[in-house]
Amino acid sequence: MDSGNRCLLWFLLLLFVVQFMSVVKGNVVFQVHHKYGGRGNKNWALGVMKEHDSRRHGRMLAAFDFQLGGDGSPTNAALYYTRITIGTPPVDYHVQVDTGSDILWVNCQNCERCPTKSDLNIHLRQYDLTASSTGKLITCNEDFCDAAVDYGQNSNCKAGKNCEYSITYGDGSITEGYFIRDNFRLDQVTGNLQTSTMNGSIGFGCSAKQSGELGSSSEAVDGIIGFGQSNASILSQLALSGKVKKIFSHCLDGNNGGGIFAIGDVVEPKVNRTPLVPNQQHYNVNLKAIEVDGQFLNLPTDIFDTRSSRGTIIDSGTTLAYLPSVVYQQLFDKMMAKQPNSETHTVENQFKCLYYKGNIDDGFPVVNFHFENSLVLPVAPHDYLFPINNNEYCIGWQNSALQTRDGRQITLLGDIVLTDKLVLYDLENQTIGWTQYNCSSGIKVRDEASGNVYTVGAHDISASASSLLKVNVITIVFFMVAVVKLIG
Repeated sequence: MDSGNRCLLWFLLLLFVVQFMSVVKGNVVFQVHHKYGGRGNKNWALGVMKEHDSRRHGRMLAAFDFQLGGDGSPTNAALYYTRITIGTPPVDYHVQVDTGSDILWVNCQNCERCPTKSDLNIHLRQYDLTASSTGKLITCNEDFCDAAVDYGQNSNCKAGKNCEYSITYGDGSITEGYFIRDNFRLDQVTGNLQTSTMNGSIGFGCSAKQSGELGSSSEAVDGIIGFGQSNASILSQLALSGKVKKIFSHCLDGNNGGGIFAIGDVVEPKVNRTPLVPNQQHYNVNLKAIEVDGQFLNLPTDIFDTRSSRGTIIDSGTTLAYLPSVVYQQLFDKMMAKQPNSETHTVENQFKCLYYKGNIDDGFPVVNFHFENSLVLPVAPHDYLFPINNNEYCIGWQNSALQTRDGRQITLLGDIVLTDKLVLYDLENQTIGWTQYNCSSGIKVRDEASGNVYTVGAHDISASASSLLKVNVITIVFFMVAVVKLIG
């Protein structure tokens, strides 16, 4: 090669490096799968759903003891999981997606009592720090460790020591571990239904020890990616570094088994919002009234506030909807008043179910939840009644006093009320909102660098459809889009 061509080659290489390193902001996509399938899946194991929610509530409703001096952290079990790629060389891990928890973590090499097999037909892996050339331990004097003190600072965490943590959940489960920083491969959205690979450095938890119910589920995955409000979440990491707006949304398609999960500024559709209740661990909002078939329930004014939780929790990691006893009974009575000749029966000693021939949307009432700022959350019969056999439906409303271990009468709205709605979490302005939406049609997200608006669909927008995880269950696939720039 002559000197002229050699100079040209070096110039082009330098230009490529400069352009790569100057990525300011872009969109990132994750493919996410539903563990149990959509609402049309009549093979749902009812006990599995209830057990999942019961374990989850026992954990998520307890105060977190997040000491900066313990070991690894799985958080609350969630219904959706995605594949993430960590390390050099890159290794894929499958983690649950959860708006009710904060930390991104994966099981680590030689973890005590971490799961080793899963019925989801995925190969479980444990992160090995020694096998990744880009992985390093996070120490107590680093900014990320300081960001995690929201959970309670440990005086034993000294400069130069590993940044460790320990969490005890309400059901008695304990997880311990330490924080690591390593390279992540992210799918950057570069246009309408187009992506390219982008690398970034993220701090995450390395689970080294588990006890109690954690890791015992047959639907085990490699970890959790939490989207809670803590400064230690992946969303907060990116936002604190100026990489993203602290806004995300999800849209679960109950009809076609698709959906979207996005970080960033959603341009379309427009979403009306209600304030988040301040100083709450989860996404709590003020529920003012419940309307069933055009009639408002007669409820005490303070029914939605408890000593441990103010307002109503919105949580995509919970399957069903949980209401205080007086609310549950009134709603149930109003619902069944439309079918006075129908009788309910019990399935698996826990679900109220009924037989009904015909269109359930014609036979049962719409339930409207009224929130502060006149924001209404409508829930259709086909959302709160799910089929288990021909003409047999079970009721998704649950009495929370019978479900929580200590009888706390919380109000928590899970996936049965969130399907077919775009739900927007705006932490910048401390609001949350939703709108009825056809989730299979996609949404429009603004690229912060160029100002362009890109369509993110409910189908595979990655470069290759072969990247989709093949599972032996009916899957809901949706995508997470983030406005991110190259980190590290």
